[in-house]
Amino acid sequence: MNTAFATNFVYIISSVLFAFGLKFLGSPVTARRGNILSSIGMLLAVLATLFNGHIISFQWIAIGIIIGGSLGALVAFKAAMTQMPEMIALLHGCGAMASVFVDWTAYQVHGTTDLTNAITLYLSIVIGGLTVTGSGIAWGKLSENIPGKPIVFTGQKWLNTALIASIVILGVLFIMHPARYDLFLMILGLSLVFGVFIVIPIGGADMPVVISVLNSYSGIVACTTGFVIHNTLLIVVGSLVGANGMILSIIMCKAMNRSIGNVIFGAFGSVVKKAGGDEKKEAKAMSVEDAFLIIENAKSVVFIPGYGMAVAQAQHAVRELSEFLEKNGCDVKYAIHPVAGRMPGHMNVLLAEANIPYDQLLEMDAINPLMDTVDVAIIIGANDVVNPASRHDKSSPIYGMPIINADKAKTVFVLKRSMATGFAGIENELFYYENTRMIFGDAKQTIQALVAEFKSSQH
Repeated sequence: MNTAFATNFVYIISSVLFAFGLKFLGSPVTARRGNILSSIGMLLAVLATLFNGHIISFQWIAIGIIIGGSLGALVAFKAAMTQMPEMIALLHGCGAMASVFVDWTAYQVHGTTDLTNAITLYLSIVIGGLTVTGSGIAWGKLSENIPGKPIVFTGQKWLNTALIASIVILGVLFIMHPARYDLFLMILGLSLVFGVFIVIPIGGADMPVVISVLNSYSGIVACTTGFVIHNTLLIVVGSLVGANGMILSIIMCKAMNRSIGNVIFGAFGSVVKKAGGDEKKEAKAMSVEDAFLIIENAKSVVFIPGYGMAVAQAQHAVRELSEFLEKNGCDVKYAIHPVAGRMPGHMNVLLAEANIPYDQLLEMDAINPLMDTVDVAIIIGANDVVNPASRHDKSSPIYGMPIINADKAKTVFVLKRSMATGFAGIENELFYYENTRMIFGDAKQTIQALVAEFKSSQH
């Protein structure tokens, strides 16, 4: 058995593990198993590549593994659940950056061998470059180091059009004259700039879709890099990641009643509108003690989590409250909107961490037909995904976006620190409905206070 055959055989095993890993990641029940399978596949792929016989310096590889492994372990252990979205964005950027460096090195060492190689190299540096800086901007918005609201300015669309045109024209020239290193550098530079301008006009509510799209881009650039360096595993795995990311993006866009083009180029949330115009309205606040009297007698309660639950780290307190409700004869469910939080599956991850039964987690389409029979809906940090304005207010930026119909419950409790708008920057008219009561304060402390009321009532 020669080295090349053994390497390709291991690559096949790795590809199968990646495929099953991605399949298992589609459900919270099997997600950990999927993560383990994918990790094993990556380990096998790395080992097979290292023993392939084309390694220039094992010393530098060892140094890279030590530095990268240490940083990865440190980030994984220290990152809080609230930091997962920005960490995912950063990892996408790092993956794309690795692909760009591989392409750059391959071009400097081997040049371009044929037309196909020149085209795939061009696609790699364009997609990789915009993914690197786009992911960086997404990280900045999600970590609030950069304003989350859309950043727009006069002539922005013309600038983007000029950038696209320049990248295409330079790309044609590069494919015709692949030996011109100056064209390579100009294309890479413009792609990095374009990545910035393509993400800054995107508003906070669209960040879950942006994360998913960037995930797809990182897979695509890995695939094209596989063509550049003639690596079958990169082609297969990049295709898998790219396809899965794009499918997820389409699913999320359908859940928002929008297209990917509208998300990427629509500057969602750039128009901030206060619900009701100048009409004076007043939200009704309620104390924890009064809220307890209502949920104590409730026969059905639905929790609707959002990013605020992640910020407050309230998921474990929510589980404890749900256990008291169930002992009290109450039916408890969790309504999960596809774009709740700031990355795909954000709420599922948080609730799974708290060991909440998976069968209690219902997607939007499953819970909405039941909402008019629910006694109490408890909204924890969710804002835009429960805003009734999406159903009737044509001037609202979220008009047409499917929401969880929390307003149809008999009583709605909204747990918030203040009346501040959500990440999309628009006011939620649900706060002023007759059946809605605001419970102000830290969500975790509020839930813990409700748990304390249950405990005291049993003594």
